[in-house]
Amino acid sequence: MTTNDVVDLRSAVSPEDVYARGKALREATPPTAHDHPAAGPRRPGVVDFVEASNEGRLAELLPLRIAKMTASPFAFFRGAAGLMAADLAGTPASGLTAQLCGDAHAANFGLYGTPEGEIVMDINDFDETLPGPWEWDLKRLCASLVLAGREGGVGEKDCLDAAEDAVKSYRRIVRELAEMPFMRSWNALPNASALNRAKADELIDDFEKAAAKARKNTSAKIARKRAQEYDDEATGLRRLKFIEDPPIRTHVDESTAQHIIDGLESYVDTLRESRRNLITRYSVSDVAFRVVGTGSVGRRSYIALLHGNGDEVLVLQLKEACQSALEPFLDIGSTEHEGRRIVHGARLVQAETDILLGWTTIEGRPFIVRQFRNLKGDIDPTSLDSDHLDDYGRLAGALLARAHARSIDPRLLAGYLAEDTDLDEAIGRYAVRYADQTEADHAELLTAVKNGRFPIEEL
Repeated sequence: MTTNDVVDLRSAVSPEDVYARGKALREATPPTAHDHPAAGPRRPGVVDFVEASNEGRLAELLPLRIAKMTASPFAFFRGAAGLMAADLAGTPASGLTAQLCGDAHAANFGLYGTPEGEIVMDINDFDETLPGPWEWDLKRLCASLVLAGREGGVGEKDCLDAAEDAVKSYRRIVRELAEMPFMRSWNALPNASALNRAKADELIDDFEKAAAKARKNTSAKIARKRAQEYDDEATGLRRLKFIEDPPIRTHVDESTAQHIIDGLESYVDTLRESRRNLITRYSVSDVAFRVVGTGSVGRRSYIALLHGNGDEVLVLQLKEACQSALEPFLDIGSTEHEGRRIVHGARLVQAETDILLGWTTIEGRPFIVRQFRNLKGDIDPTSLDSDHLDDYGRLAGALLARAHARSIDPRLLAGYLAEDTDLDEAIGRYAVRYADQTEADHAELLTAVKNGRFPIEEL
Protein backbone atom coordinates (compact mmCIF):
# COMPACT_ATOMS: atom_id res chain seq x y z
CA MET A 1 0.00 0.00 0.00
CA THR A 2 1.20 3.53 -0.78
CA THR A 3 0.02 6.88 0.51
CA ASN A 4 -2.07 7.26 -2.66
CA ASP A 5 -4.03 4.04 -2.16
CA VAL A 6 -7.65 4.26 -1.06
CA VAL A 7 -8.23 2.81 2.41
CA ASP A 8 -11.14 0.39 2.61
CA LEU A 9 -11.90 -1.13 6.00
CA ARG A 10 -15.42 -2.20 5.08
CA SER A 11 -14.98 -4.90 2.43
CA ALA A 12 -14.25 -8.40 3.63
CA VAL A 13 -12.35 -10.84 1.38
CA SER A 14 -11.72 -14.48 2.23
CA PRO A 15 -8.14 -15.83 2.29
CA GLU A 16 -9.18 -18.29 -0.41
CA ASP A 17 -10.21 -15.46 -2.74
CA VAL A 18 -6.93 -13.61 -2.22
CA TYR A 19 -4.95 -16.78 -2.83
CA ALA A 20 -6.93 -17.47 -6.00
CA ARG A 21 -6.17 -13.98 -7.33
CA GLY A 22 -2.48 -14.66 -6.87
CA LYS A 23 -2.71 -18.07 -8.48
CA ALA A 24 -4.44 -16.57 -11.53
CA LEU A 25 -1.35 -14.47 -12.21
CA ARG A 26 0.52 -17.66 -13.08
CA GLU A 27 -1.43 -17.92 -16.32
CA ALA A 28 0.08 -14.71 -17.74
CA THR A 29 3.53 -15.22 -16.19
CA PRO A 30 4.23 -18.87 -15.40
CA PRO A 31 7.17 -19.56 -13.07
CA THR A 32 9.16 -21.04 -15.97
CA ALA A 33 9.18 -17.58 -17.60
CA HIS A 34 11.75 -16.47 -15.04
CA ASP A 35 14.38 -18.59 -16.76
CA HIS A 36 15.29 -15.82 -19.22
CA PRO A 37 18.50 -14.45 -20.77
CA ALA A 38 20.94 -12.67 -18.48
CA ALA A 39 21.61 -9.59 -20.62
CA GLY A 40 18.71 -7.28 -21.40
CA PRO A 41 18.20 -4.96 -24.39
CA ARG A 42 18.64 -1.85 -22.22
CA ARG A 43 22.06 -2.94 -20.94
CA PRO A 44 24.86 -0.38 -21.47
CA GLY A 45 28.44 -1.40 -22.17
CA VAL A 46 30.44 -2.22 -19.05
CA VAL A 47 32.86 0.69 -19.50
CA ASP A 48 29.99 3.08 -20.21
CA PHE A 49 28.14 1.84 -17.13
CA VAL A 50 31.13 2.33 -14.84
CA GLU A 51 31.83 5.79 -16.22
CA ALA A 52 28.18 6.82 -15.80
CA SER A 53 28.05 5.44 -12.26
CA ASN A 54 31.17 7.46 -11.39
CA GLU A 55 29.35 10.72 -12.08
CA GLY A 56 28.81 12.85 -8.99
CA ARG A 57 31.39 10.96 -6.94
CA LEU A 58 34.51 12.54 -5.46
CA ALA A 59 37.17 12.28 -8.17
CA GLU A 60 40.01 11.53 -5.75
CA LEU A 61 38.21 8.36 -4.57
CA LEU A 62 37.38 6.93 -8.00
CA PRO A 63 40.64 4.93 -8.26
CA LEU A 64 39.75 3.30 -4.93
CA ARG A 65 36.25 2.46 -6.18
CA ILE A 66 37.68 0.82 -9.31
CA ALA A 67 40.13 -1.14 -7.18
CA LYS A 68 37.30 -2.53 -5.09
CA MET A 69 35.21 -3.45 -8.15
CA THR A 70 38.11 -5.24 -9.84
CA ALA A 71 38.84 -7.37 -6.76
CA SER A 72 36.56 -10.21 -7.91
CA PRO A 73 33.37 -10.84 -9.93
CA PHE A 74 31.39 -10.79 -6.66
CA ALA A 75 32.91 -7.41 -5.76
CA PHE A 76 32.04 -6.11 -9.23
CA PHE A 77 28.49 -7.35 -8.77
CA ARG A 78 28.22 -5.46 -5.47
CA GLY A 79 28.94 -2.20 -7.28
CA ALA A 80 26.71 -2.90 -10.28
CA ALA A 81 23.11 -2.83 -9.06
CA GLY A 82 22.24 -0.43 -11.88
CA LEU A 83 23.65 -2.76 -14.52
CA MET A 84 21.49 -5.64 -13.30
CA ALA A 85 18.45 -3.35 -13.13
CA ALA A 86 19.02 -2.55 -16.82
CA ASP A 87 19.12 -6.29 -17.52
CA LEU A 88 15.95 -6.98 -15.54
CA ALA A 89 13.95 -4.15 -17.10
CA GLY A 90 11.16 -5.66 -19.21
CA THR A 91 11.73 -9.25 -18.03
CA PRO A 92 8.73 -11.40 -17.05
CA ALA A 93 7.10 -10.36 -13.78
CA SER A 94 3.99 -11.46 -11.92
CA GLY A 95 2.67 -7.91 -11.58
CA LEU A 96 2.96 -7.87 -7.79
CA THR A 97 4.92 -4.89 -6.47
CA ALA A 98 7.02 -4.97 -3.29
CA GLN A 99 9.10 -2.37 -1.54
CA LEU A 100 12.42 -3.62 -2.86
CA CYS A 101 15.73 -3.59 -1.05
CA GLY A 102 16.98 -2.83 -4.56
CA ASP A 103 20.39 -4.39 -3.92
CA ALA A 104 19.58 -7.69 -2.21
CA HIS A 105 22.93 -9.38 -2.76
CA ALA A 106 24.13 -11.90 -0.22
CA ALA A 107 26.47 -9.48 1.59
CA ASN A 108 23.65 -7.02 2.27
CA PHE A 109 22.11 -9.24 4.94
CA GLY A 110 23.64 -8.42 8.30
CA LEU A 111 23.23 -8.48 12.05
CA TYR A 112 22.28 -5.48 14.14
CA GLY A 113 20.77 -4.71 17.53
CA THR A 114 17.17 -3.84 18.32
CA PRO A 115 16.40 -1.06 20.83
CA GLU A 116 16.10 -3.80 23.46
CA GLY A 117 19.58 -5.12 22.62
CA GLU A 118 18.45 -8.29 20.85
CA ILE A 119 20.63 -9.26 17.87
CA VAL A 120 18.64 -9.86 14.70
CA MET A 121 19.59 -10.52 11.08
CA ASP A 122 17.89 -8.70 8.25
CA ILE A 123 18.46 -6.76 5.05
CA ASN A 124 20.73 -3.89 6.02
CA ASP A 125 21.24 -1.72 2.93
CA PHE A 126 18.51 0.37 1.33
CA ASP A 127 20.40 2.83 -0.86
CA GLU A 128 18.52 1.55 -3.93
CA THR A 129 15.12 0.88 -2.33
CA LEU A 130 12.02 1.55 -4.46
CA PRO A 131 8.70 -0.16 -5.18
CA GLY A 132 9.19 -2.73 -7.93
CA PRO A 133 8.80 -6.39 -8.97
CA TRP A 134 9.63 -8.68 -6.05
CA GLU A 135 11.36 -10.94 -8.57
CA TRP A 136 14.20 -8.42 -8.98
CA ASP A 137 15.34 -8.76 -5.37
CA LEU A 138 15.10 -12.55 -5.42
CA LYS A 139 17.04 -12.88 -8.67
CA ARG A 140 19.77 -10.56 -7.44
CA LEU A 141 20.09 -12.58 -4.24
CA CYS A 142 20.35 -15.87 -6.12
CA ALA A 143 22.93 -14.61 -8.62
CA SER A 144 25.01 -13.26 -5.74
CA LEU A 145 24.96 -16.64 -3.97
CA VAL A 146 26.44 -18.30 -7.06
CA LEU A 147 29.14 -15.63 -7.30
CA ALA A 148 29.92 -15.77 -3.58
CA GLY A 149 30.18 -19.55 -3.73
CA ARG A 150 32.50 -19.47 -6.72
CA GLU A 151 34.75 -16.95 -4.97
CA GLY A 152 34.89 -19.24 -1.93
CA GLY A 153 35.75 -22.32 -4.01
CA VAL A 154 32.35 -23.99 -3.72
CA GLY A 155 31.50 -26.42 -6.53
CA GLU A 156 29.08 -25.49 -9.31
CA LYS A 157 26.35 -27.88 -8.26
CA ASP A 158 26.48 -26.59 -4.69
CA CYS A 159 26.30 -22.99 -5.91
CA LEU A 160 23.20 -23.90 -7.92
CA ASP A 161 21.72 -25.71 -4.92
CA ALA A 162 22.23 -22.59 -2.76
CA ALA A 163 20.40 -20.43 -5.32
CA GLU A 164 17.53 -22.89 -5.73
CA ASP A 165 17.19 -23.36 -1.98
CA ALA A 166 16.99 -19.59 -1.49
CA VAL A 167 13.93 -19.57 -3.76
CA LYS A 168 12.48 -22.64 -2.06
CA SER A 169 12.90 -21.02 1.35
CA TYR A 170 11.37 -17.78 0.06
CA ARG A 171 8.28 -19.71 -1.10
CA ARG A 172 8.00 -21.68 2.14
CA ILE A 173 8.20 -18.62 4.39
CA VAL A 174 5.67 -16.73 2.26
CA ARG A 175 3.26 -19.64 2.71
CA GLU A 176 3.83 -19.64 6.48
CA LEU A 177 3.27 -15.89 6.72
CA ALA A 178 0.12 -16.20 4.61
CA GLU A 179 -1.36 -18.54 7.22
CA MET A 180 -0.46 -16.41 10.27
CA PRO A 181 -2.56 -13.73 11.94
CA PHE A 182 -1.64 -10.37 10.36
CA MET A 183 -0.18 -8.94 13.55
CA ARG A 184 2.02 -11.95 14.19
CA SER A 185 3.38 -12.08 10.64
CA TRP A 186 4.05 -8.33 10.64
CA ASN A 187 6.04 -8.45 13.86
CA ALA A 188 8.00 -11.63 13.12
CA LEU A 189 11.56 -10.91 14.26
CA PRO A 190 14.45 -12.43 12.26
CA ASN A 191 16.47 -13.51 15.29
CA ALA A 192 18.36 -16.74 15.95
CA SER A 193 15.08 -18.70 15.85
CA ALA A 194 14.83 -17.79 12.16
CA LEU A 195 17.63 -20.29 11.53
CA ASN A 196 15.33 -23.14 12.50
CA ARG A 197 12.40 -21.84 10.47
CA ALA A 198 14.66 -21.43 7.44
CA LYS A 199 16.17 -24.89 7.98
CA ALA A 200 19.60 -23.28 8.30
CA ASP A 201 20.90 -25.12 11.35
CA GLU A 202 24.43 -25.34 9.91
CA LEU A 203 24.68 -21.57 10.36
CA ILE A 204 24.03 -21.57 14.11
CA ASP A 205 27.74 -21.36 14.98
CA ASP A 206 28.35 -18.71 12.32
CA PHE A 207 25.41 -16.68 13.61
CA GLU A 208 26.51 -16.91 17.22
CA LYS A 209 30.09 -15.87 16.38
CA ALA A 210 28.83 -12.92 14.35
CA ALA A 211 26.34 -11.99 17.09
CA ALA A 212 29.04 -12.09 19.77
CA LYS A 213 31.17 -9.77 17.65
CA ALA A 214 28.19 -7.50 16.99
CA ARG A 215 27.49 -7.11 20.72
CA LYS A 216 31.00 -5.68 21.13
CA ASN A 217 30.62 -3.34 18.15
CA THR A 218 29.54 -0.18 19.95
CA SER A 219 30.14 3.55 19.74
CA ALA A 220 32.28 3.23 22.87
CA LYS A 221 34.56 0.71 21.14
CA ILE A 222 34.91 2.98 18.10
CA ALA A 223 35.81 5.89 20.35
CA ARG A 224 38.42 3.83 22.20
CA LYS A 225 40.11 2.67 19.00
CA ARG A 226 39.53 5.58 16.60
CA ALA A 227 39.49 8.72 18.79
CA GLN A 228 41.71 10.57 21.25
CA GLU A 229 41.09 13.02 24.07
CA TYR A 230 41.86 16.73 23.94
CA ASP A 231 41.19 19.79 26.11
CA ASP A 232 38.39 21.95 24.75
CA GLU A 233 39.52 25.48 25.63
CA ALA A 234 36.06 26.94 24.94
CA THR A 235 34.33 24.76 27.55
CA GLY A 236 37.19 23.62 29.76
CA LEU A 237 36.06 20.00 29.24
CA ARG A 238 37.94 16.92 28.08
CA ARG A 239 36.55 16.02 24.66
CA LEU A 240 37.20 13.43 21.95
CA LYS A 241 38.24 13.77 18.34
CA PHE A 242 38.79 11.19 15.59
CA ILE A 243 42.29 9.95 14.77
CA GLU A 244 43.00 10.39 11.08
CA ASP A 245 43.63 7.32 8.89
CA PRO A 246 43.84 8.56 5.28
CA PRO A 247 42.18 7.90 2.91
CA ILE A 248 39.59 6.02 5.00
CA ARG A 249 39.12 8.61 7.74
CA THR A 250 40.09 12.28 7.43
CA HIS A 251 39.02 15.50 9.08
CA VAL A 252 36.97 18.10 7.23
CA ASP A 253 37.48 21.86 7.24
CA GLU A 254 35.67 24.04 9.75
CA SER A 255 33.09 25.28 7.25
CA THR A 256 32.13 21.74 6.24
CA ALA A 257 31.99 20.70 9.90
CA GLN A 258 29.52 23.48 10.66
CA HIS A 259 27.34 22.50 7.69
CA ILE A 260 27.33 18.90 8.96
CA ILE A 261 26.27 20.00 12.44
CA ASP A 262 23.54 22.16 10.86
CA GLY A 263 22.40 19.04 9.03
CA LEU A 264 22.30 17.04 12.25
CA GLU A 265 20.20 19.68 13.94
CA SER A 266 17.64 19.67 11.11
CA TYR A 267 17.68 15.84 10.99
CA VAL A 268 16.14 15.71 14.47
CA ASP A 269 12.73 16.63 13.04
CA THR A 270 12.75 13.48 10.84
CA LEU A 271 12.98 11.14 13.82
CA ARG A 272 9.90 9.55 15.29
CA GLU A 273 8.54 11.81 18.03
CA SER A 274 9.64 9.70 20.99
CA ARG A 275 13.29 9.86 19.91
CA ARG A 276 13.68 13.59 19.32
CA ASN A 277 14.22 14.42 22.97
CA LEU A 278 16.78 11.61 23.15
CA ILE A 279 19.13 12.90 20.45
CA THR A 280 18.95 16.52 21.64
CA ARG A 281 20.63 15.51 24.92
CA TYR A 282 23.91 14.92 23.04
CA SER A 283 26.48 17.43 21.77
CA VAL A 284 28.79 17.12 18.77
CA SER A 285 32.49 16.84 19.60
CA ASP A 286 34.03 16.09 16.18
CA VAL A 287 33.21 15.18 12.58
CA ALA A 288 35.25 13.43 9.90
CA PHE A 289 34.98 12.10 6.36
CA ARG A 290 34.72 8.29 6.20
CA VAL A 291 35.01 6.06 3.12
CA VAL A 292 32.41 3.25 3.22
CA GLY A 293 31.28 0.22 1.26
CA THR A 294 31.91 -0.83 -2.33
CA GLY A 295 29.04 0.65 -4.32
CA SER A 296 29.16 3.78 -2.12
CA VAL A 297 32.86 4.58 -2.55
CA GLY A 298 33.21 8.15 -3.80
CA ARG A 299 29.96 9.31 -2.27
CA ARG A 300 30.10 11.83 0.56
CA SER A 301 29.99 10.10 3.91
CA TYR A 302 30.75 11.56 7.32
CA ILE A 303 30.88 10.32 10.88
CA ALA A 304 30.03 12.49 13.88
CA LEU A 305 31.26 11.87 17.41
CA LEU A 306 28.80 13.03 20.07
CA HIS A 307 29.10 13.23 23.86
CA GLY A 308 26.25 12.02 26.04
CA ASN A 309 25.88 11.44 29.76
CA GLY A 310 29.26 11.48 31.50
CA ASP A 311 31.66 9.27 29.53
CA GLU A 312 28.95 8.14 27.10
CA VAL A 313 29.69 8.57 23.40
CA LEU A 314 27.57 8.14 20.27
CA VAL A 315 28.88 7.85 16.71
CA LEU A 316 26.49 8.73 13.89
CA GLN A 317 27.00 8.26 10.16
CA LEU A 318 25.78 10.81 7.62
CA LYS A 319 25.76 9.15 4.19
CA GLU A 320 24.95 10.88 0.91
CA ALA A 321 21.68 9.63 -0.57
CA CYS A 322 21.70 9.52 -4.36
CA GLN A 323 19.11 8.53 -6.94
CA SER A 324 18.33 4.81 -6.82
CA ALA A 325 20.11 2.88 -9.55
CA LEU A 326 16.74 1.22 -10.25
CA GLU A 327 14.79 4.43 -10.84
CA PRO A 328 15.51 4.76 -14.59
CA PHE A 329 14.04 1.31 -15.13
CA LEU A 330 10.87 1.55 -13.04
CA ASP A 331 7.71 3.49 -13.82
CA ILE A 332 7.61 5.70 -10.74
CA GLY A 333 7.47 9.41 -10.08
CA SER A 334 10.42 11.55 -9.06
CA THR A 335 11.65 11.41 -5.47
CA GLU A 336 11.38 14.58 -3.41
CA HIS A 337 14.26 13.69 -1.07
CA GLU A 338 16.50 10.66 -1.64
CA GLY A 339 17.30 10.36 2.06
CA ARG A 340 13.63 10.24 2.93
CA ARG A 341 13.14 7.56 0.24
CA ILE A 342 15.79 5.36 1.87
CA VAL A 343 14.45 5.84 5.38
CA HIS A 344 10.89 5.12 4.22
CA GLY A 345 12.04 1.89 2.56
CA ALA A 346 14.00 0.73 5.60
CA ARG A 347 11.15 1.47 7.99
CA LEU A 348 8.72 -0.45 5.82
CA VAL A 349 10.92 -3.46 5.15
CA GLN A 350 13.02 -4.08 8.27
CA ALA A 351 11.55 -5.85 11.26
CA GLU A 352 13.30 -3.30 13.52
CA THR A 353 14.97 -0.12 12.28
CA ASP A 354 17.68 1.91 13.94
CA ILE A 355 15.90 4.18 16.43
CA LEU A 356 18.09 7.08 15.25
CA LEU A 357 17.50 6.56 11.52
CA GLY A 358 16.50 9.76 9.74
CA TRP A 359 17.42 12.10 6.90
CA THR A 360 18.74 15.59 6.32
CA THR A 361 20.21 17.98 3.76
CA ILE A 362 23.81 19.24 3.83
CA GLU A 363 24.88 21.97 1.42
CA GLY A 364 21.99 21.10 -0.87
CA ARG A 365 22.72 17.35 -0.93
CA PRO A 366 20.40 14.74 0.62
CA PHE A 367 21.78 12.45 3.33
CA ILE A 368 20.61 9.68 5.63
CA VAL A 369 21.67 9.63 9.28
CA ARG A 370 22.01 6.49 11.39
CA GLN A 371 24.11 4.96 14.13
CA PHE A 372 27.54 3.92 12.89
CA ARG A 373 28.25 0.22 13.36
CA ASN A 374 26.34 0.04 16.63
CA LEU A 375 25.75 -3.66 17.45
CA LYS A 376 26.36 -4.54 13.81
CA GLY A 377 27.93 -7.69 12.41
CA ASP A 378 27.86 -9.97 9.38
CA ILE A 379 28.48 -13.43 7.99
CA ASP A 380 30.77 -13.28 4.95
CA PRO A 381 29.07 -15.41 2.25
CA THR A 382 32.33 -15.81 0.30
CA SER A 383 33.92 -17.59 3.28
CA LEU A 384 31.27 -20.33 3.59
CA ASP A 385 31.71 -23.94 2.51
CA SER A 386 29.05 -25.70 0.45
CA ASP A 387 26.86 -26.82 3.38
CA HIS A 388 26.97 -23.41 5.02
CA LEU A 389 26.38 -21.54 1.76
CA ASP A 390 23.27 -23.62 1.18
CA ASP A 391 22.00 -22.76 4.65
CA TYR A 392 22.89 -19.11 4.13
CA GLY A 393 20.82 -19.14 0.94
CA ARG A 394 17.85 -20.57 2.81
CA LEU A 395 18.21 -17.98 5.58
CA ALA A 396 18.54 -15.05 3.15
CA GLY A 397 15.58 -16.30 1.13
CA ALA A 398 13.50 -16.49 4.31
CA LEU A 399 14.52 -12.98 5.39
CA LEU A 400 13.71 -11.59 1.96
CA ALA A 401 10.27 -13.24 2.04
CA ARG A 402 9.51 -11.68 5.42
CA ALA A 403 10.67 -8.30 4.11
CA HIS A 404 8.50 -8.46 0.99
CA ALA A 405 5.47 -9.57 3.00
CA ARG A 406 5.48 -6.12 4.60
CA SER A 407 4.35 -4.56 1.29
CA ILE A 408 2.67 -7.47 -0.54
CA ASP A 409 -0.19 -9.40 1.04
CA PRO A 410 1.56 -12.76 1.62
CA ARG A 411 -1.65 -14.59 0.71
CA LEU A 412 -1.55 -13.02 -2.75
CA LEU A 413 2.12 -13.85 -3.23
CA ALA A 414 1.61 -17.38 -1.89
CA GLY A 415 -1.04 -17.92 -4.53
CA TYR A 416 1.37 -17.06 -7.29
CA LEU A 417 4.25 -19.07 -5.83
CA ALA A 418 2.14 -22.20 -5.19
CA GLU A 419 3.93 -25.36 -4.08
CA ASP A 420 5.77 -26.57 -7.17
CA THR A 421 9.51 -26.34 -7.81
CA ASP A 422 9.34 -24.69 -11.25
CA LEU A 423 10.31 -21.29 -9.87
CA ASP A 424 13.24 -22.69 -7.87
CA GLU A 425 14.72 -24.29 -10.96
CA ALA A 426 13.96 -21.38 -13.29
CA ILE A 427 15.60 -18.75 -11.08
CA GLY A 428 18.44 -21.14 -10.24
CA ARG A 429 19.30 -21.51 -13.94
CA TYR A 430 19.00 -17.75 -14.39
CA ALA A 431 21.30 -17.13 -11.40
CA VAL A 432 24.05 -19.31 -12.89
CA ARG A 433 23.63 -17.59 -16.25
CA TYR A 434 23.82 -14.15 -14.64
CA ALA A 435 26.90 -15.13 -12.63
CA ASP A 436 28.55 -16.10 -15.92
CA GLN A 437 27.57 -12.71 -17.36
CA THR A 438 29.03 -10.93 -14.32
CA GLU A 439 32.31 -12.78 -14.68
CA ALA A 440 32.47 -11.60 -18.29
CA ASP A 441 31.65 -8.04 -17.18
CA HIS A 442 34.36 -8.17 -14.53
CA ALA A 443 36.89 -9.39 -17.10
CA GLU A 444 35.91 -6.51 -19.37
CA LEU A 445 36.55 -4.03 -16.57
CA LEU A 446 39.95 -5.60 -15.88
CA THR A 447 40.84 -5.17 -19.54
CA ALA A 448 39.75 -1.53 -19.45
CA VAL A 449 41.95 -0.93 -16.39
CA LYS A 450 44.89 -2.67 -18.06
CA ASN A 451 44.42 -0.43 -21.10
CA GLY A 452 44.51 2.68 -18.93
CA ARG A 453 40.81 3.55 -19.21
CA PHE A 454 40.43 3.76 -15.42
CA PRO A 455 43.01 4.67 -12.77
CA ILE A 456 43.24 2.29 -9.86
CA GLU A 457 44.49 2.69 -6.30
CA GLU A 458 44.76 -0.03 -3.70
CA LEU A 459 44.23 0.68 0.01
